[in-house]
Amino acid sequence: MKLHIHNTFSKQLPADKIHDNYRRQVLDACFSYVTPKQPSNPQRIHIANDLANKLGFSENDMLSEDFLNIFSGKTTYPNTHPYAMCYGGHQFGQWAGQLGDGRAINLFETNHNNQQWVFQLKGAGETPYSRSADGLAVLRSSVREHLCSEAMHYLGVPTTRSLSLCLNGDEVLRDIMYNGNAAHEKGAIVCRVAPSFIRFGNFEILAARENHKTLEQLANYTISNFYPEISSKGPQKYLDFLSKVKEKTIDMIVHWQRVGFVHGVMNTDNMSILGLTIDYGPYGWLEGFDYNWTPNTTDAQNKRYRFGNQPYIGLWNLYKLANALYPLVNKADSLQEILDSYELEYLHKYESMMHRKLGLQTTNKAFIADTEKILQLTETDYTIFFRNLANIEENDTPKSAFNKITDAFYHLKNDEIIKKWIQWFEKYLLLLKHNSFSDIERKEQMNTINPKYVLRNYMAQLAIDKANNKDFSLINDFYELLKKPYDEQPNYNKWFVKRPEWARNKIGCSMLSCSS
Repeated sequence: MKLHIHNTFSKQLPADKIHDNYRRQVLDACFSYVTPKQPSNPQRIHIANDLANKLGFSENDMLSEDFLNIFSGKTTYPNTHPYAMCYGGHQFGQWAGQLGDGRAINLFETNHNNQQWVFQLKGAGETPYSRSADGLAVLRSSVREHLCSEAMHYLGVPTTRSLSLCLNGDEVLRDIMYNGNAAHEKGAIVCRVAPSFIRFGNFEILAARENHKTLEQLANYTISNFYPEISSKGPQKYLDFLSKVKEKTIDMIVHWQRVGFVHGVMNTDNMSILGLTIDYGPYGWLEGFDYNWTPNTTDAQNKRYRFGNQPYIGLWNLYKLANALYPLVNKADSLQEILDSYELEYLHKYESMMHRKLGLQTTNKAFIADTEKILQLTETDYTIFFRNLANIEENDTPKSAFNKITDAFYHLKNDEIIKKWIQWFEKYLLLLKHNSFSDIERKEQMNTINPKYVLRNYMAQLAIDKANNKDFSLINDFYELLKKPYDEQPNYNKWFVKRPEWARNKIGCSMLSCSS
């Protein structure tokens, strides 16, 4: 197994001068060198073979002992020096100080086909940033991260990727609901891959410590390596940088809203500087359309990170990034001007996306608002509703059109709500008559933006339950299914259904904690 190692982060940015691995405040550095904890008996569970091929691994590589050992943390690739990054963050709106890679270890960077990739193990042991934790991860959270990272990629959502999922052979003690009932679970390791894992928090910690020299180094490194199109000099360079990050953040969140994904923990340390979905913790997929839904038990009371609030939290987090960049700009008005443009840009992209979801060609903000309101009158499955909406034809009556989407309703016995749906379809059918699309063309277009299959929480839990019994078949089945989420795939039609009632309040299927 031969890799083209091309480290940039650890070569171009300052390292922690202390090499001993113990919990501490790490000053004047962007990272600390660490070595992954040796797993007692690593076992590969699943490899994302399409990603592996893209990264330059052959079939023999994937089956090799070297692959297993390196991506479980048992051995280190020759002449490489793994490290954990230093960053801070605002957690649930409060400054938390130093956080850092508490259970993530960057192995190395490679360059393959002129693409730069960082390989990172999650759950490979403690680092100086682990605080009171052990740096390990359990099987349930690792299955969820591995499958969802890849599912999001195939949905067309900007995301970090997951190369492999391994058991480490050890038991990990976790209190899954933070209620005093800790238990041992199977330990696991995910190998995450991305062009970079730099977060908003990497800049925040340096600004908070007034380490402006290193802050400038980090900003210049990030621009040079990931935003080479920025050619401006001086303060304007960092203003252009913030503008680019704003655009990528908006694009990412519009995609989340498009597919009904709720991140659950949009802390600034979980915000990628490249606009990638990062850190799959207590995420969830909308079952019933509900702007107030959050999958995170920690957020159940305040619902800060609820589905409908994600766009606003994106802006809030960008304010924190702008504050961190201020020492390099010293122009508050210029930073504010960039942030002030966020709302209009988001709304423009969101409305354009919603028109495509609805199969409309002309702008109609009022109809989008009507759609959002009626979807909340009764529990309506987000994915099934929009997928089935593509089956409507111009010559349908409002009643026959309504009958084509009733599979999306969980319970619909209220005649008044049915009447409102019929009225909604009267408007919708009139709008369709103004389209130049034929019924077939509109359906084809809608089916490229409205997925048929997403990784519903109950599906992930079924895969976890089987994996805990040493049956990994469902992990592979879901991986194959979710590689083509927009295709009909009749062999997998049993997964195009609403959440079953047994999963409504089951742990892991409705809400999740940050425990992993």
